[in-house]
Order: sequence, then C-alpha cells, then structure tokens
Amino acid sequence: MKSKRKIDPNKPKIKLPSGKSYISVKNIVAEHKLHTICESGNCPNTQECWGAGTATFMILGDICTRSCKFCSVKTGKPLLPDEQEPLRIANSVKLMKLKHCVVTSVDRDDLEDGGAEFWATTIKKIKEINPYTTLETLIPDFKGEKDLLKIVIDAKPEIISHNLETVRRLSDSIRVNAKYDRSLSVLKFIGESGLRSKSGIMLGLGESDDEIFDVMDDLLNVGCKIITIGQYLQPTIDNIPVQRYVSEKEFKMYEEVALKKGFNFVESGALVRSSYHADKHV
Repeated sequence: MKSKRKIDPNKPKIKLPSGKSYISVKNIVAEHKLHTICESGNCPNTQECWGAGTATFMILGDICTRSCKFCSVKTGKPLLPDEQEPLRIANSVKLMKLKHCVVTSVDRDDLEDGGAEFWATTIKKIKEINPYTTLETLIPDFKGEKDLLKIVIDAKPEIISHNLETVRRLSDSIRVNAKYDRSLSVLKFIGESGLRSKSGIMLGLGESDDEIFDVMDDLLNVGCKIITIGQYLQPTIDNIPVQRYVSEKEFKMYEEVALKKGFNFVESGALVRSSYHADKHV
C-alpha cells in the first residue's frame, strides 16, 4: 500500500488563470509580441495581476546572459534588441489603460552598455504616449557602473527597483555574476540621485531570521525604504529546491519588524513578488 505524500500546510495555493481581464491582457501581450516576467518567470500572481488588467513587461528579449539558480528565464546568447519594442510596450500600456506600469528586463551582459540606453528609450516612450501613467523599473545591476545607472535614472521613472533576492550568505551561491554589496551600492546610488528605491527578497532558501533582519538593516543603511518579502517557489526541476515554506504568521512578523525598523512600505506574504501591488508603492 502506497503511503500518502505529506503536503506542507504552508505551501501556497496558486489560482489557475481565468476571466475576461486575464484573457484581454494575454491577447494584448501576444498581439504586440511582448515578453512579460509573469510568463517567463512563472509568476504565481499572473491570475490576480492579469485579472486586474496589469502586467510586468520584460524588455530586451527573453534570453538572459546570467543563469541564477532560482530563476526560470531562459539563459543563453540573446538576440539583438528589437528597436520597435519600446513603442509596442508604450502602445500596450495605453490599450490596457494602466495608471501604473512596471518594466523589468533580462540581464544583457553581452551589450556594451548592458542595455541602459534601451531602458531609457523605453521609459521615455512610455511616458510620451502615457503622460499620466506612473512607472516602476525593476533593473539589473549594470555591473555596478554608475554612468550606466545614470542613463536609466535620468529617464526619470517614479521608482527604480533592484532586488537583493536573498541574504548575504546565500547570495553568491544562487545569483550568477551578481554581488550582494554591488546590489547595495546600486540601491544607494539610486537613492542619492533623488529617486525612490525599492528591493525584494525571497524566503525559503535556507536563511535564518537574523540574516533576514540583517538584510533589512543593510537596505535601510543605503536609503531603501520599500521592501517586498515573498516565498521562493521552485519554478522548474532545474532550479534550486525549496528548503522550507514560510507560514503567514511568520510573514506578518517580518512585516511588523520591517516597519518598526523604519521601512515606509512593506509587502510581505507567500505569493508576494517585487511587482506585486506595485501601484501602492508610488
């Protein structure tokens, strides 16, 4: 007799996509040949976000030059940037009637500027066609090069987000070609420029509470006062496995600690991702 597989009660339940708004967003994304991190990253909130008429656009293709162990985005040699992509995204934002838009990208270490100029073009085109839409950009680290970061900053999105992803001890083992302290320097430079910075981490990779609290302190020390805290979910069998599922009670505790430490806004929960409820962060 086969024994029943024990299900962790803290493992989050994900809704299957459905509804008119979901189908509408899906059709717009397909019609304009756009990439979204919702699909490429197997995001668990696709149902909720697309159902509400929002999506996180991913520019510079869907092939990343890095192969982080937690991420399901394809890795390899990317195609040349599509010069028409910024216009298609800007028009899609208008079609979706978005009040707030989130844009991210794959890492493009193959490009001399890491894609910074393409980022700036995309931001400006979105704002040109959608002057009343606020914008969050979830950017790569651009290898920490300030002149490249400044190109994105000068395009003036309302928020620039860059994720630490995990605690210092685990960073090198799961983030390929990314460095914990480099990411902190990126966030510090964003804050010093006068723009609002934001970062996020995943839990369930083997971190301790003290390490999570240290991340909070590190972010506050570089002027970052918006944080998202979510559960890591293994997207494919090729990615690093989940070490534990965090309870909602624990997520609430992390939120309370972060607010007491001085964060202005905290999004903490099993299905929270960096762009989750992003409109509130403006």
